Amino acid sequence: MKQFFLVLAVALMSLSLNAQMKIAHVNSQKLLDTLPSRKIAMGELKKFESDGMKELGEIQKDLEAAYARYEANKATWSPVILKIEEEKIMKKQQALEDRQGQLQQEMQIYGQELNQPILERIQKAVELVADRKKVNYVIDESQTLYFKAGIDMTAEVMVELLRMDAEALKK
Repeated sequence: MKQFFLVLAVALMSLSLNAQMKIAHVNSQKLLDTLPSRKIAMGELKKFESDGMKELGEIQKDLEAAYARYEANKATWSPVILKIEEEKIMKKQQALEDRQGQLQQEMQIYGQELNQPILERIQKAVELVADRKKVNYVIDESQTLYFKAGIDMTAEVMVELLRMDAEALKK
């Protein structure tokens, strides 16, 4: 009989704990896609990428010109000149590959720099709405395999986020 009451007490306590816990969800991708600052950041990143590709194109063009010159003259050049020109071409090829790697790293760093304040605003907006609604957990829909219940806070977070984003763009 004692065990029965103990089991009943534990079951009732777990039910009351579950009743107090509130779970909500947001669609972070929808939030990101709606933000004007995100669109501006993506535009800046695209321009940075475009400038980098233009730079790589110029390096590539220079490499191709050096190779064409080499091919056109290799029959008449001495072995010493051939070796020097081959080394120049290899150095240009290496420079192209090095610059490609640098640009990828720069793109990643610049992208993180542009996205960090946006992600911080999203986090802050989610926290504000979660506090207002007395929610314990907020789950991102885009990273959840399955959800059926819970409060969809996306619209409310969006309103808060757009307000915060407008303030940030004014600065």
